[in-house]
Amino acid sequence: MSSKTQPISRRYIVPLRRAFEAPRYRRTKVAVRLIREFATRHMKATEVKLEEDLNELLWSRGIGNPPRRLSLLMDKDEDGVVSVKLAPESEQ
Repeated sequence: MSSKTQPISRRYIVPLRRAFEAPRYRRTKVAVRLIREFATRHMKATEVKLEEDLNELLWSRGIGNPPRRLSLLMDKDEDGVVSVKLAPESEQ
């Protein structure tokens, strides 16, 4: 049985409220971990890669104040690797 799968693209709104249960000096790190866990769970991923724009947005307000929720576009390739990027604003 082959581990190759069909390419999939989905749009999700990811809640990050659990990041605010962490101490202030750790919140953005927890938000990154939550996005990776969300992508792994919903896309059945073997590996998750965050795009640079998404990473910059998460860290733009510092380590203590990440966004509360994000609209993300997740693309899964044939090897099971998921790339996560910001969803375009026009789709909302």
